[in-house]
Amino acid sequence: MLKSLVLVCALTLSLPLWSQLPARGSWTTDLSKKSINLSDLISGGPPKDGIPSVDNPKFIPQKAASWLSPKELVLSIAIHGEARAYPLQILMWHELVNDTVAGEPILASYCPLCNSGIIFSRKVDGKVLEFGVSGMLRNSDMVMYDRQTDSLWQQITGEGIVGGYTGSTLRMLPAQMIPFDAFRASYPDGLVLSRDTGFQRDYGRNPYRGYEWGSGPIMPMSRKTSSALNGMEKLVVVSDRKGYRAYPFSYLKKGPVVEDKAAGENIVVFFTPEGLSPVDAVDMSKSRATGAVGVFSPVVEGKRLRFRSKGNTIVDKETGSRWLVTGEAVEGTLKGKRLNPVEHGVYFTFAWLAFQPQTFVYGVPLSSPSDGLEPPSREGGSGAWLRP
Repeated sequence: MLKSLVLVCALTLSLPLWSQLPARGSWTTDLSKKSINLSDLISGGPPKDGIPSVDNPKFIPQKAASWLSPKELVLSIAIHGEARAYPLQILMWHELVNDTVAGEPILASYCPLCNSGIIFSRKVDGKVLEFGVSGMLRNSDMVMYDRQTDSLWQQITGEGIVGGYTGSTLRMLPAQMIPFDAFRASYPDGLVLSRDTGFQRDYGRNPYRGYEWGSGPIMPMSRKTSSALNGMEKLVVVSDRKGYRAYPFSYLKKGPVVEDKAAGENIVVFFTPEGLSPVDAVDMSKSRATGAVGVFSPVVEGKRLRFRSKGNTIVDKETGSRWLVTGEAVEGTLKGKRLNPVEHGVYFTFAWLAFQPQTFVYGVPLSSPSDGLEPPSREGGSGAWLRP
């Protein structure tokens, strides 16, 4: 399957590419404003809206989502107590969902080529935008567009890159890619995106068989980076002032709790080995488990907690309460308490470093930072600054 996909991509890329963006046809993009080289944009195969966004999403109770296996990943968010789960088996075929949760207009986005599942606010400069899939890629990552101005946006960073919104950045919201059963445990009243999308798609089928364990990206990259990590390694990334901090899944598997500081604030990273890869087996419910994470502030009622792993569970050292990867205490003195989530993303290494090379990555040989970047905290262990 993967070899066939590579062949299709190669044939697609041999076709004329939009002549440096379409000033014609259905596009009205203002090409006078841009922050990238237009030659970095390549066709992903489908045309504009060839991968249809879900613009009128319907939701169902968890019990009605019997087609979703317990360990399949969902992109989840909770706003003012209202929780939603967007199954990756649906996002695989649509990539974008324009939605509103608790009055907040949001965009649930997922690029399977980069493993980037991110939820953004759709508010920009006081306006609510609606987004679609442009059909283009840059460094293997989906390029989105807004339907108000046809401006182009980079999904992995949320940045406007061509058109009137060039230089604007979508606000990232705290979200997680977690197993469906973890979502159910923490949000029993949370709703699930329905397969009733208005489109006929083979939901539950993965068109990228074996991709996660392949040799690297299957689409051309205009910017390549090198590191001690496998390019298909998953990174958990948080913002840290002038740069970013990243925790490889291989590092987290050795110790599923990492306490650290980012942007001057204490954070804690939880890891669970549960959660099936969306880009492994053709039948997504039969994929191998690769894990899932949560990133939180470790402060509850004004007091900082310290955490450790105990067998297959995570407990705080102060009360011994047991915590889920969603940041909820489910046993002990603090049962029912929730840690405040910290915005983060989970990406393939090759994809993230192509866009944000100034990233401190834990678990690789120690090196000295430069360029004015602040030295990392040592609470989480040693690592190195990675650059192109």
